[in-house]
Amino acid sequence: MVVLVKTLQVILALSLLIIVHELGHFMWARIFGIKVEKFYIFFDVRGHAIARWHWGETEFGIGWIPFGGYCKIAGMVDESMDLEQLKKDPQPWEFRSKPAWQRLLVMAGGVLNNFIFAVVVYCLIAGIWGDAYISNKNAHIAPNELAQEMGFRLGDHIIAFDDYEPQDFGMLQADLARRNVRTASILRDSDTLTLYIDQSYIGDVLNSPGMFDLALPFIIDSMRVDGPNANCGIEAGDRIVAFDGTPVGYIQDARQVLAGLSSQTVSASVLRGADTLSVPVAVDSLGQIGVYLRMPEVVYLKYSALEAIPAGVKLTGETMSGYIKDLGLLLRPSSGAYKSVGSFIAIGQVFPSVWDWYRFLSILALLSVMLGIMNLLPIPALDGGHILFTLYEMITRRKPGVKFLAVMQIIGMALLFGLMILAFGNDIGRLIH
Repeated sequence: MVVLVKTLQVILALSLLIIVHELGHFMWARIFGIKVEKFYIFFDVRGHAIARWHWGETEFGIGWIPFGGYCKIAGMVDESMDLEQLKKDPQPWEFRSKPAWQRLLVMAGGVLNNFIFAVVVYCLIAGIWGDAYISNKNAHIAPNELAQEMGFRLGDHIIAFDDYEPQDFGMLQADLARRNVRTASILRDSDTLTLYIDQSYIGDVLNSPGMFDLALPFIIDSMRVDGPNANCGIEAGDRIVAFDGTPVGYIQDARQVLAGLSSQTVSASVLRGADTLSVPVAVDSLGQIGVYLRMPEVVYLKYSALEAIPAGVKLTGETMSGYIKDLGLLLRPSSGAYKSVGSFIAIGQVFPSVWDWYRFLSILALLSVMLGIMNLLPIPALDGGHILFTLYEMITRRKPGVKFLAVMQIIGMALLFGLMILAFGNDIGRLIH
């Protein structure tokens, strides 16, 4: 059932994004009177498709291969490699007959639609749910093995990465990878320390989920009324600092201590104001004492319908900036970022196992930004490659020849095919391990 839910979400998300992207090309082409011969979600195989229908002069369809979609625009060198059409005299309704600025807008239409769609979705998210994040202001970390190897310790408070002061605790790992961090300023107990970040770790940072968990101080919020210590004398706001003399600064180290004291009555050292009290508490067979802990500081942001618009634009801009930094890491082979490249298998793992509108829309907006930026890369066969050649034409007044564009298209498709193999290889490797 979980696989079915994830699969349906992937199919729905990819279909929506393909429609949005290709509709951008379609709309601008029709505005300038250019004939669009085909509009397909996914790719058909030698003319065979799951479904097809005609509307006006355009054939619409759903293909068998779920790796994207396409618009076949008359008079354009594209992935169809239909060069026979280009041997004939140019017609006024063809792409090649239009001025460069019109062709530029046709090629950029898909990317523009992706960014506009992301803004709309983020505006909906901001207006309906607002925004919430754990503040890094007073937060402490529980590092995983990689973070400990890099020098971080349980209870550290990260003050800054170089000159940047992080605000969102949940973004600490992403900030560490994206910002090419050289030093981390941390508060450990009452001392301020500087950690020097070895850049050879960045590849591992990208592939080590949960590098910085939240270290929760053992501060009591309330006692479970049905628990073994409901009337033991511990009050809200108390902080437990030891069990039977063994120090416990945070819930992470308290779990290990309590596991060794299961089914016993022990002495808890409780800090209340300036006083330290000794309170006997019962530890059940699961190593628990039946308390609710005080939660971390969470920043909640609510927006009105009008306020949601600039908030959505801001969220889109932040997502774009973050993803561009991620792509920058790919250009540094030493970072190992290429190991994190994934296909739709990896995308499927990102979606929740149960339907959740907030998470679905958040992932949809992120994927729309990613699709837009990826298509802007100056690689032949992508929109960015076509845009680059058109800009070259506008600047030099020299139009690239059909043979040159065809060769570039083949090279670009080979590069994309290689990227696809890398993505699938990474996904398969992750599934195996």
